[in-house]
Amino acid sequence: MGAAQYRGVFRMSLNRFPFGAVMSRRRWMPTAVSIGGALGTSGWLPRIAAAADVAAKRDGRHCILLWMSGGPSQIDTFDMKPNHANGGSFSEVATAVPGIRFSEHLPGLAKQADRLAILRGMSTKEGDHERGTTVMRTGHPLGGPVRYPAIGCSLSKSLHNSRSHLPSYVTVSPGPFARRSLSPGFLGPKFAATSVNGAAPGDQATYAQLRVDHLRPPSSIDQERVAQRLAIWESLQQNFLNTHQTENVVAHDTVYRSAIEMSASDANDAFDLSQEPDVVRRAYGTGTFGQGCLLARRLVQRGVPVVEVTLGDGLGWDTHTDNFQRVRQLSEQLDAGWSTLMTELADLGLLEKTTLMMAGEFGRTPVINSNGGRDHFPQAFTCVLAGGGIAGGQVYGQTSADGMEVTDGKIDQQDLLSTLCTALGVDPSNENIAEGGRPIAIAEGNVIRQVLL
Repeated sequence: MGAAQYRGVFRMSLNRFPFGAVMSRRRWMPTAVSIGGALGTSGWLPRIAAAADVAAKRDGRHCILLWMSGGPSQIDTFDMKPNHANGGSFSEVATAVPGIRFSEHLPGLAKQADRLAILRGMSTKEGDHERGTTVMRTGHPLGGPVRYPAIGCSLSKSLHNSRSHLPSYVTVSPGPFARRSLSPGFLGPKFAATSVNGAAPGDQATYAQLRVDHLRPPSSIDQERVAQRLAIWESLQQNFLNTHQTENVVAHDTVYRSAIEMSASDANDAFDLSQEPDVVRRAYGTGTFGQGCLLARRLVQRGVPVVEVTLGDGLGWDTHTDNFQRVRQLSEQLDAGWSTLMTELADLGLLEKTTLMMAGEFGRTPVINSNGGRDHFPQAFTCVLAGGGIAGGQVYGQTSADGMEVTDGKIDQQDLLSTLCTALGVDPSNENIAEGGRPIAIAEGNVIRQVLL
C-alpha cells in the first residue's frame, strides 16, 4: 500500500475529542471586567499576566518518553564510527539532513532527521542497570533520604489535564526496576504512573496484547452488583475519611476515585487498539513497542500529558553477546514505531505540541568484547529529543574517533531533564515540597538552548 493510500486510511480512522465546554461570552464578559478592574489596581496584573503566559506555553502539551531498557549501543545507532575498528559491522546511511548519518537499520528515522536533535555527549557515573535507570529517570542517584520522583511523575503534575478522565501518566510495559525508577516519590501516589502490561505476539500474524489490569469488572458481575458494591464502598470510605484526614489517606482516596471514574467512562476505549485499521497497526510494528507507540498516539489524542513506552522486553539492549544481531532487531522495532508515531502526530497537528525523548540507562562500550558484544558504558552515549519545542536537524556534542570519550558538548542527566522540561514549557527550577518541607526543583541542570526553538 502506497504512502498516500495509507495516510487516507489513517485519516479516516481519526476521531477528534472535545476537551471541555467553553464559558459563554455573555457570562464571561462581566466577570472578566470586574476581575480585571480589581487586579489592575492591585499591582498583581503583571505577575498574573506572566504566569498566564507560562501556562499558555504548556497548555495542551504532551511528552512521550521512549525508554531503551538495557542501554542501547550508540555506536550502532546514532553515533557510528565507520572508519574505526570499534565501528562494528553496520553501515551508516545518509539522512534528510546533510552531514548527519545514522545506522542502516534506522531508515524511517533517517528520513525524519530534520525533526531530531541528536545529543551525542551524554555522560553519567552509573554503570549499573538499576542505578543507571534511576539516575536517568529521576536525575538523582539511588539511595539517600529523599525519595525523588521520576521525571514522568513530575511532568504529569505540571502538565495535568483536569478535563480528562484518563491518567496523567501512562507507562507501557515498564520492565525491570520500575518500582524505584518510576516512583512518584515525595509527590505521592496521586502522580504515580498507570502501567499497561504487554504480552508479545505469538506469531507474525498477531499483535502484542496491551492491557490495563482491572479496568473493567469481571464478566460474571453485572452493572447492578457493581453499583451496589460501589455504594457500600462509598459509605465505608466516607466514614473512614471523616476521622482520617491524613495526606496518604486523601491521596489514596483521590487515586481510587479517579480509577472508578475512568472505568465508568468511555475513556478506557483509548486502550482498545482493535479500533485501529490493520494497515495502521502494522505500520507501527506488531510487537509490544510498536503497539505501545500506537497507544501513545491514541492517549495523546485524548489529552494524556505523559506517556512512556519501553523497548527491550526486560533488558533487551543489554547486548553483552551477539550485539549486532540483537541491535539490528531492536533498531527495526524502534525505527518502525518511532517514525510512524511522529508521522501520525504530525498529520494530526499534534507533533508541535508533543516532545519526544529517547534514552536508556547508559550506552555500550566502543570496544567489542570476545563474545561479539558490547558492555556497559556510561562515559559517553547518545540520547535524542524530537518534536515540540525542539530545533531538529542537528547534532549536539561529539565523541572521539574511537568513541571512548566526549570531546565536545558534554552533558549529564540533569542537563537532559532540564532541557526536556524547558521544551515542554515547564520551568525546571519549579519546586515541589519533599518530606520535611524541603523544596526541590524538578531538575537542576543547564538547559541546552542550542537544541530548543
